[in-house]
Amino acid sequence: MDTQSTASIPKLYVGIDIHKRSWKIHCSTDLFAGKSFSMPPVPEQLFQYVNKHFHGYEVSTAYEAGCCGYYAHRSFESYGWKSLVVNPADIHRKGKERHTKTDKIDAQLISRELKDDRLETIVVPDKKREELRSLFRRRNDLVKEMRRIKSMIKMQLLYFGIKEPEEFDNDHWSHKYRNWLDNLSFEFDTARETLNSRAVSGSQIRSCDRLPINSARIVVNIIKKIIIS
Repeated sequence: MDTQSTASIPKLYVGIDIHKRSWKIHCSTDLFAGKSFSMPPVPEQLFQYVNKHFHGYEVSTAYEAGCCGYYAHRSFESYGWKSLVVNPADIHRKGKERHTKTDKIDAQLISRELKDDRLETIVVPDKKREELRSLFRRRNDLVKEMRRIKSMIKMQLLYFGIKEPEEFDNDHWSHKYRNWLDNLSFEFDTARETLNSRAVSGSQIRSCDRLPINSARIVVNIIKKIIIS
């Protein structure tokens, strides 16, 4: 029977400042303040380093939520490590630390706060929910871009003193309104080409915004499962 208590297992606290091209790492334990170093953004290399220099340690990692997503977090958990993805605003900074920000300092702060048990993880979505979220974000991007193009077309008409018919002076762009735009004439072809270019951009966005029927059904089914769970 193994009588070794969990309290006797040495603990390693790894603070990571994650970027696209490199990671700044700070490793500390209960017995020493730690060491900082840089490494490529490859979780497997960090695993090999820890396994070589801190074999048998209970490992905890943390990094700030951001553009690099959760692939590192999932890798760390697959190694049997405790992993936290934290809100940058939740990391406590003392005095000058609030005004001095470098990758090395950030990694040290994360490691220190992790060691002092002052960090809480954000809710990390599973892969299915994460990819579904990316679809909705793309939909929002298309809506914003479409709104921008419509505004540019309206501003062009206003700039050239072209008054829209009263029935079209609203936010709804019907087929009749688009046909009216197509039939507008200008004194010079350059203005017509400008309007055509913007109209084509709008048409491309509308085509991207139309999900295939099967994809739409998949989205609906996923949302139903999420709501039920």
